[in-house]
Amino acid sequence: MKRAKAEILREYGPFPGVEAIHGVSFDGENVWFASGDRLNALDPDSGKAVRTVDVPAHAGTAFDGRHLFQITEKHIHKIDPATGEVLATIPSPGDGKDSGLAWAEGTLWVGQYTDRQIHQIDPDTGAILRTIQSNRFVTGVTWVDGELWHATWENDQSELRHVDPQTGEVLDSLDMPAGVFVSGLEADGGDRFYCGGEHTGKIRAVRRPKRTGASAG
Repeated sequence: MKRAKAEILREYGPFPGVEAIHGVSFDGENVWFASGDRLNALDPDSGKAVRTVDVPAHAGTAFDGRHLFQITEKHIHKIDPATGEVLATIPSPGDGKDSGLAWAEGTLWVGQYTDRQIHQIDPDTGAILRTIQSNRFVTGVTWVDGELWHATWENDQSELRHVDPQTGEVLDSLDMPAGVFVSGLEADGGDRFYCGGEHTGKIRAVRRPKRTGASAG
């Protein structure tokens, strides 16, 4: 495993009316973040929140190229980002203990915080297809260039981990500064991860390591 210190490139927020950051996603233009009673779209260039969608948003957020997926208590809503309409609802695998959420290869990947797991689920039914075990509390989850990354929290320390999606083996780890909690995680497809800062109300951009070899996905 390769281990390094996380390089924080920029901080956004706190934002008016936002007490905590839960899920984080990226639609190719804006960073979306969940703040309890709504979803918010952030322009990462200006650093300003540009719009909101009034839907319950209690944990992870994902984007499939057209729709947003949002964990709300014991369910996952599929949302039209243009209108805010909830198009479909499936049960969440953790029955309210879910954390991060990501989209990859036609499926959703759901972090289970205290269970220290990640479930791959069917986005239409919620059926669990695969489970990966971690040895840390799992917060955010993201896929980028065929790589599965997740955020952790244990003993007042967060890290970003690149793991094998079959075995859960940790391949790379980025240590966040002491006391910096990561509550949501999303890659922008380039050189950045966006990390939710829980009750600080901030989002942090962290440099993503350059790839050193091909990865299946």
